[in-house]
Amino acid sequence: MTIPFRASVLAFTSILAAGQARADLTIGVSMPLTGPASGLGIPSKNGFALWPATVGGEKVKLVILDDASDPTQAGKNARRFVAEDKVDLIIGSSATAPSMAISEVAAEGQTVQLSTSPVELPEGKGGWTFRLAQSNAVMASGLARQMKAANIKTLGFLGYSDGYGESWLREITAAAKSMGIQVTAVERYGRADTSVTAQALKVVAARPDAVLVVGSGSGAAMPHKTLIERGFQGKIYQTHSAASNDLIRLGGKDVEGAVVVAGLAVTPEALPDSHPSKKLAVDFVERYEKQFGAGTRNQFAAHSYDAQLLLQYVVPEALKKGKPGTPEFRAALKQALESTPNIPITQGVIHYTPADHFGLGSNSRMLLTIDKGAWKALAP
Repeated sequence: MTIPFRASVLAFTSILAAGQARADLTIGVSMPLTGPASGLGIPSKNGFALWPATVGGEKVKLVILDDASDPTQAGKNARRFVAEDKVDLIIGSSATAPSMAISEVAAEGQTVQLSTSPVELPEGKGGWTFRLAQSNAVMASGLARQMKAANIKTLGFLGYSDGYGESWLREITAAAKSMGIQVTAVERYGRADTSVTAQALKVVAARPDAVLVVGSGSGAAMPHKTLIERGFQGKIYQTHSAASNDLIRLGGKDVEGAVVVAGLAVTPEALPDSHPSKKLAVDFVERYEKQFGAGTRNQFAAHSYDAQLLLQYVVPEALKKGKPGTPEFRAALKQALESTPNIPITQGVIHYTPADHFGLGSNSRMLLTIDKGAWKALAP
C-alpha cells in the first residue's frame, strides 16, 4: 500500500493531513521543484510516491515544500518545519546550497536532516545532517581508477562555480594525483549560465587527455556538447549528478561514449546477484517506471525512496526512547542512525557512525557509458 500522491504539492500535503487519523511521524521535505536544480528535485519528489503508509510501524505525514533551488528559501522552509510543523526529521534538499542552509536550521533545532545531496559542511558543523547521496570522494575515486585504466595522463575540469563544483574539484584532484594523473585546466561556470563557450575553448586549448564535466540533471548536457562542438576529441567524464536520462535526451550523439559515475538505481540489473542492494534497486526501478513511465528511472528519486528504507530500521529503535513529536525521539533518531550498521538501501549498504554521516562506500557506485543512446555498465 502506498501513500496517495497528486501532482500538486499542496493537494498531496492536505490529503495526508486530512486523513481519518493524524499521522504520528511528521517529516518535512524541502526540494528544488523549480529553479536551476528542478531536474533533481522533481524526480526526488516523485520518489515519495512509492513510500508505504507507515514507517517503522508509525503512520507518516509528509509536508513537501519547494525551495526553488534557493538556499534562502530552503532555510525558511526548514524553520517552518521546526517551528510550526514540529517535524520529527527533515529530508532535502537535492541541491547542495539549499541543503547546506537546511543543515544550519537542523542543528539549531536538533532535528535530523537526511540530505539527498552530497553536501559537505565545515568541521564541527552538520552533526544532525546525514547524507543519502554518495560522497564526492567515493565517486571521484571510482572515476580516477577508470581514468588510469584508460591511460589518461592529463585531465581538464569544467564545472559549477558553487559548493558542489568546488568539492568535486578538490576530490578529483586528489584522486587523480593518487593515480598519476594531473589536472591541467580548470574552468568554472554558474548553474544558471546558458553558455560556457569561453570556458570550453580554454579547456580545449590546454589539450588534456580527458575532461571532467561537473553539472547536474539537464544542465550537464550543455557543457558536454560545447566541448564537442569546440573540437575536443578526448574522453569526457561526468559525475553522479548527471546520471539521468536528461543527459542522453539533451546531449544526443554528442554524449555517446561518455563515462558517468552513478548510483546503483540507474542500471541495477547489471549488478551481480550477490550485491546486497540488487533486489531492492531492481524492485524500485520496476515500481517507479510502472508509475512514471519507461526510462524514467533515476538515482534522485531513489534517494527519496531510500529514506524510508533507512527509517524502517532506525524508527523502531528511536521509539524505545521517545515518541514522535518529542525532543527525546529526535535525539534517539540521531543516535539510532549513528549506531545501526550495514543497512541495505537501493544505492548501497549504508553504515553511519558518529564520525561519518555519509556512510556509503565503494559498493554504492557504478561506472556507466552511453552506448547507442542507452546506459551500459562498465567493468568496475
